[in-house]
Amino acid sequence: MKEEIKPQNIYGGGPYSPAIRLCDVIYISGQFGVDANGKPVGGLKEQTEQALENIEKILKEKNLTMDNIVKVTIFLVSSENIEEKLKIVNDAYENYFKNFKKPYPARSTVIVAGLPIRGALIEIEAIAYVF
Repeated sequence: MKEEIKPQNIYGGGPYSPAIRLCDVIYISGQFGVDANGKPVGGLKEQTEQALENIEKILKEKNLTMDNIVKVTIFLVSSENIEEKLKIVNDAYENYFKNFKKPYPARSTVIVAGLPIRGALIEIEAIAYVF
């Protein structure tokens, strides 16, 4: 049976669920670096941190942590200055996951032309497993 996971303090502006649990797997929709009203926060570093915080809020709804994540996909806007962007994202990502068990989740990074929220620089989706 599918179960929607929908915390109150994250942006959910669209015809989709923030997350769906199916058996022992949680599929987390792409989270932007936006506040609860859908407004982007700061630059790439701040948006990366906010997107990860939004993912953590979803997991906490089911008493889970970032340790339950097994796969992450990151969508970055534009390949311009990609090395600099990846360093910012990787530093924020590694700093965020440093308090959790290793190994880090499997991860893909995709460069996109744009995202559906004006001013959004990053979107992060995840898959978590309930151990």
